[in-house]
Amino acid sequence: MSESIKIVANNKKAFFDYFVEDKYEAGIQLVGCEVKSIRLGNVNLKDSFCVIKDNELWLMNTHIKPYEKGSYYNVDSKRVRKLLVHKQELNKMRGYVQQKGYTLVPTQMYLKNGLVKVEVGLCKGKELHDKRKVEQEKQQKRNIERTIKEYNS
Repeated sequence: MSESIKIVANNKKAFFDYFVEDKYEAGIQLVGCEVKSIRLGNVNLKDSFCVIKDNELWLMNTHIKPYEKGSYYNVDSKRVRKLLVHKQELNKMRGYVQQKGYTLVPTQMYLKNGLVKVEVGLCKGKELHDKRKVEQEKQQKRNIERTIKEYNS
């Protein structure tokens, strides 16, 4: 059985601000009009983060634009949403988050076989010098590719 995956939103800022050490797939509890809005790609994960509270994983600060053709049933665009993960995964995440420097950040949202899924990254914060080093490496890689391209043509 083949899986059809359509990426709806990426969180590029998460990869810039954090080292993503592990990734988990989570389902998300949504209302009907939110699903329709997500299918149209009206999602922003830029400032989102996850919190473990009362043995449940919650997605905070994610903006899902209200569905334009919806009625008064539209919900708040930045409401707190519950993420659905296995208990073993939640316990593993909790163990890491209690350590210094680890946090949970949604890295992308996608449709998998018609269901909305969120990829949650177990992240460790980058220092300023780490960000500079990564940016330098990207620049060097671009220069090498540019040189190879010029040499081949």
